[in-house]
Amino acid sequence: MRFELNDEQKEIKKAVREFCQKEFTPELALELDKKEEFPMELYKKAAKLGFTSLRIPEEYGGQGYGVLEECIVVEEMCRVDPGLGTAVSLGNLMIPDVLLKHGTEEQKEKYIPPLARGEAIAAAAFTEPEHGSDITRLDTTAVKEGNEWVINGNKVFITNAPIADYFIILCQTDPNAQPPYRGQSLFLAEKGMPGLDVEKLHGKMGIRPCITGSLSFDNLRVPENNLVGELNRGFYYTLELFDGTRITVAAQAVGIAQGAFERAFQYAKNRKQFGRPIIDFQGISFKLAEMHIKIEAARLLTYKAAWLYDQGKLDPVATSTAKAYASRVAMEVTDEAIQIHGGYGYLEDYHVERFHRCAKITEIYEGTTEMQKLTIINQLKKRMII
Repeated sequence: MRFELNDEQKEIKKAVREFCQKEFTPELALELDKKEEFPMELYKKAAKLGFTSLRIPEEYGGQGYGVLEECIVVEEMCRVDPGLGTAVSLGNLMIPDVLLKHGTEEQKEKYIPPLARGEAIAAAAFTEPEHGSDITRLDTTAVKEGNEWVINGNKVFITNAPIADYFIILCQTDPNAQPPYRGQSLFLAEKGMPGLDVEKLHGKMGIRPCITGSLSFDNLRVPENNLVGELNRGFYYTLELFDGTRITVAAQAVGIAQGAFERAFQYAKNRKQFGRPIIDFQGISFKLAEMHIKIEAARLLTYKAAWLYDQGKLDPVATSTAKAYASRVAMEVTDEAIQIHGGYGYLEDYHVERFHRCAKITEIYEGTTEMQKLTIINQLKKRMII
């Protein structure tokens, strides 16, 4: 495991940082946070430069890199602004990952290139109102009728749902399967299909430019060739998917923490009390040192998980450890950043309050911290480490 980025990765990091510092302006961040509006033009600019298609192979219009390079991009974007960074980095969410491993060549050629070019937006519908993180049980069903599948049910907290062009939906296809998750399958759907209704969710605590919505399916009919992979293998595909995407959530958390730390550090150098910069007071300097320690540890855990994934050595313990720890660090560091700013930290113009609001979601989506801990302990039991 290497702990230093190579020259190419450093160039990616530099290019993304320069782009974000230019395009992710504080004014735009505040405006879209208030409006709860997706930065579509910004997304298209980032896509044109290849920042949103790092892990898509070149043959489908992407850059052909790995999870580690994607983590570098996500971290840098969220470092400059967590709301804009999350929105831009999640535009082609999950669909390319699933199709590249389990899709037909026809599905890959139809759906992946538009996503790679930034011409389409993707959404992945797994979470349900009654079950939350427990995807072993689903109320959404898909029933075969002739050469079509008829889908009925509801999904909630779906990233990009109100603006998505393509959807991937986890459904129960075998109602008699025991346990139920052995009878789940994945399907592709498109915006505008009869029976597919979307409702935007308003009033989120953070990452407001990253639009979230609910989906309802009322006899939504999709062609039989919209089944992804094998019938009744959807649950396993989803777990496999999350083992990769959770690493990028950890990268979001690291970026959020780093951005808040840098703002707090700069403020502490410039802010004077009792005739001295407050960074000279031990109460402040120790906070900053502790914040730095936590961020460095979170970053190394995240990079380790990404490196293992890219080496074909996927480790659920490494993935869940990175996400659980980095998300907690993001909450703690952003909280301390507000404290260092004092009363100013409570104001939107100083931005750290927004970083704190955005940090919380990293402990919730892609599996809550509690779910990560369950994964860790269950895996450790199997390995007989404890």
